[in-house]
Amino acid sequence: MKKKILLPNLLLTGLLFFASCSDFLEYQPQGTLSTDNVSTPENAEALVTAAYAGIGNDEMIGPMTSMWVYGSVRSDDAHKGGGGVADVADVNFYEQHNLTQAQQGDGFMHPYTWENFYKAISRANFAIKTIGTFSEEQYPLKQTRLGELRFLRGHSHFMMKMLFKRIPYITENLSGEDILKTSNVAFTNDQLWDKIGEDFQFAMDNLPETQAQVGRASKLSAAAYLAKLRLYQAYEQNDLHKITNINKTRLQQVVGLTQMVISSGKYSLQPDFAENFLDGFDNGPESVFAIQYSINDGTSLGRISTVTGLNYPHGAPQYGCCGFHQPTQNLANAFGTDANGLPKFDTFNNTEIDFKTATVDPRVDHTIGIDGHPYKYNAALPFSNSWVRDPGVYGYFQSMKEQQLADCGCYKKEGPFIGTSKNIDIIRYADVLLFQAEAYIELGQQAAAMPLINQVRERAAKSTNRTKLANGNNPSNYLIKPYTSGNWTQDFARKALQWERRLEFAMESPRFFDLVRWGIAEPTLNAYIAKEKTRRSHLNGARFRAGRDEYLPIPQKEINFTKGLYKQNPGF
Repeated sequence: MKKKILLPNLLLTGLLFFASCSDFLEYQPQGTLSTDNVSTPENAEALVTAAYAGIGNDEMIGPMTSMWVYGSVRSDDAHKGGGGVADVADVNFYEQHNLTQAQQGDGFMHPYTWENFYKAISRANFAIKTIGTFSEEQYPLKQTRLGELRFLRGHSHFMMKMLFKRIPYITENLSGEDILKTSNVAFTNDQLWDKIGEDFQFAMDNLPETQAQVGRASKLSAAAYLAKLRLYQAYEQNDLHKITNINKTRLQQVVGLTQMVISSGKYSLQPDFAENFLDGFDNGPESVFAIQYSINDGTSLGRISTVTGLNYPHGAPQYGCCGFHQPTQNLANAFGTDANGLPKFDTFNNTEIDFKTATVDPRVDHTIGIDGHPYKYNAALPFSNSWVRDPGVYGYFQSMKEQQLADCGCYKKEGPFIGTSKNIDIIRYADVLLFQAEAYIELGQQAAAMPLINQVRERAAKSTNRTKLANGNNPSNYLIKPYTSGNWTQDFARKALQWERRLEFAMESPRFFDLVRWGIAEPTLNAYIAKEKTRRSHLNGARFRAGRDEYLPIPQKEINFTKGLYKQNPGF
């Protein structure tokens, strides 16, 4: 159990939330830490702590950390779940695609996410501006802390761009008047990637490879994040989000940046896949950058994460709420393997997988709650179909990665809702390996990608000790093998990479954003919907429209607030 971490709740003594959401771009922290009394390095340190806290200040609405609503439910990985389509209906709108509206929810979900990230950006900018007034002699940590703050600002802008594409880019040099004149289309798509990338480059240039305190950004976490950004940037899009070119120079940058991280020897895959999703393994060798949480830290609730608090099994007596984020049949089928222990790329979804007879990738039992299989690595607590809240709408599968057992010291229940102190990883070392593999494949160097993909698969093959039944047997017929050189063409390697990312990060939310980056969201999701709606009738009206649904709409109230300065995304 984590008792104390880098980001305690002391931020609340230094910063207050907005009085209203309409002026968030002009927000400055208020209270005991103001422009009049941050003239000491000690107080400046508190501002940095508050900036770290800012990137984790989300909850069930306005997600910033777990993107389960925006990246998992909008993809072929997950249904909304819960008590039918009207239960938290906004999430159903995202799942259906064609129901999402710019004015949706009067501040619910994506408008709150917009506000929350700009609050975080505002915290970072305020701290950057304040620390910039100190000399190196006054504040020896000046450049290090500025590197961390620009990393945090880069993270928030990156997440906003991934979600909304066209966003206002806000720095510490802008006055309140300047901010109100800053359009969300001031930069081209490529220019905006570069502006965000400047923050990660600055962080690389000014941060040490390791930090004494866990949770702080480092040179290597900045390199990994910049690699992620360059990979997204490499897939060049037109105004209707269609991929027009894959930039080889950007891909080469991804290779170089990821190699810096890999060759440092500072990171590795967790020996067991399960350890990425269990309390007690936070900030382990696979965690490149994570949002930090705590419990029993001297505050009433601790700094717990509640963003996935709706996603526990509804009928399980130890939880009682709320059954959201249910895996699709399509995802369950994707874990099936052929006689060679490889994915069934073209036939996986022809029939519903039978877990009693099929051979499967072991990661299925780390990802999906399946009737009779150990729940969250507890053989004495098998998952039960009776725990599922509305199987008639969403089926019987339940998500499992983001959940913790109720007897975990990390677990906290407040009323019907649930939170934990388990960190949320933003970049894992598995990401870094697969970023590099993807770049190699698109550069036509697919042979170099195979060992990287196989590292991830070989770890999965070894991750079966915690998933066993009480009698010591595996709950499923595990069969997973590495790829070999036969038929390893660029097209096959690309398919293997895309499949590997889906299975490795299933229900962690990257899936939708991967599909958009690769330019295959429309065919993939409409094919998924066409089949899945024969199993789940709530999808009968769902449809993904290319040129619109790749990104969320700019919240209409922000367009209204800026008197039309912000331009809406196409199709909304």
